[in-house]
Amino acid sequence: MLANGELLTSVSATLRYAAYGLVVGGIMAAPAAAEGPFSGLSGTWRGAAKVQLQSGSSETLKCYAYYTPKATGAELGLAIRCASAGNKIELRAQLQATGSKVSGRWEERTYNATGDVTGSVQAGRLTLFIDGGAFKGSMAVRTNGTSQTVSIKTNGIALQGVNIDLSRG
Repeated sequence: MLANGELLTSVSATLRYAAYGLVVGGIMAAPAAAEGPFSGLSGTWRGAAKVQLQSGSSETLKCYAYYTPKATGAELGLAIRCASAGNKIELRAQLQATGSKVSGRWEERTYNATGDVTGSVQAGRLTLFIDGGAFKGSMAVRTNGTSQTVSIKTNGIALQGVNIDLSRG
């Protein structure tokens, strides 16, 4: 049998441990990033691309795509790298969604092309239009479960188009 002072101390300690457990459990259960319009893209994707150049030549490249939604879920960092022994493509974009509308910046580092992006995002689809002055282009991303296709078309640089087939993981 506990005395009144011991009982209060025991109850107080139990409540402190319970509160600590709720706080730590709540922190550990919190998601890393908020759900948002880009959440289905998140992660690493791998596959192959067929690149078409202004010269008329084409080539198959091995590709990796990395999509990183930011904490709010309405921002996305995008990097797609494709390479073979004779060619490489390195795309990057920083995108922001307001509702279904998308805006941001896009660049292709190998061909030195940059531009402003406008477009839209909806379940499984990301459609971008790129305007870099003399350089213009479009990029469409279609996701279905663990499969994804990326289609890029450009005007004004040696890179004319890229079709990429990717799988998650």
